[in-house]
Amino acid sequence: MNSVSVIITSSHEPQTIGKALLSILNQDSSEILEILVVAPDEKTLEAARKTAANHQKIKFVKDPGQGKPTALNLALKKVKGEILVLTDGDVEVAPQALSHLLEPFGFAQGMPFSDSKVGGSCGRPIPINNRNTILGFWSYFLTDSAHQIRLIRSQNNQFIELSGYLLAIRKSLISPIPPNTLADDSYLSHLVAKSGFKTTYVPEAKVFVKYPTNLSDWFKQKRRSSFEFWQKEYLNDQSMRSPLKEAWWGLKFAKKFPKSLKEIFWLSLLFLARIILWLQIFFLSLFPSFRKKLWVRIESTKEK
Repeated sequence: MNSVSVIITSSHEPQTIGKALLSILNQDSSEILEILVVAPDEKTLEAARKTAANHQKIKFVKDPGQGKPTALNLALKKVKGEILVLTDGDVEVAPQALSHLLEPFGFAQGMPFSDSKVGGSCGRPIPINNRNTILGFWSYFLTDSAHQIRLIRSQNNQFIELSGYLLAIRKSLISPIPPNTLADDSYLSHLVAKSGFKTTYVPEAKVFVKYPTNLSDWFKQKRRSSFEFWQKEYLNDQSMRSPLKEAWWGLKFAKKFPKSLKEIFWLSLLFLARIILWLQIFFLSLFPSFRKKLWVRIESTKEK
């Protein structure tokens, strides 16, 4: 029988975990076997317990507070599902998203998921930020660009790097995630590919995300998510991301996305910010000791 375990990782997010959990509970998916809420702090776990009431499928796991890879590894030891859905405690999954996300594994056709060649799938992040602000506009441009790239790569049957905001993966393909991993979604994506399975993109599986609202947080988040791609295992022909690929796709999409002169100006500032970002990552890569400092909390994404 096909079975699905949902893992929601969260850390000091009592103000957002309720919405995140409710968005999973409201999914129309009878395949969900269990939902694990994993957090290192009691406030987040208590907020989740109040939201869930006495829901029988939900389990609460307190992790040691040593980072997301450690939290995921702890959850992986406890889950029973054959397919794992991973999401975060500060996002909101759209209605019907899980049903769409699971379709590539064969759930829609009612066939055994073992017949599918898909090892991982991901949904489409949608910003909830205000597009009429510069950082809000940046979030819309970057997420739309990622959406377009994934669509193109899907049409060409190419490798897709999964988005960690909402992804599904076969449990049998996962090995313990190295504790120093900064981009667990990229690590899992390449793990699927190395196992001989496909990764796929499901744009109908939408997940609503709040992106940074100040420049300091923007750089903190992007340094963390982009640093991993400077490592040798990610700089290959399969990878979706690199400074050169980003420049190529960015210039291509820049022609149509802006709707005003103001947005054209904001876009030019984004290109400058991305150049500064990649220069920062290059210099940080020369000093491995800085790696631990890249995993920092992004406060402006946690606000209601």
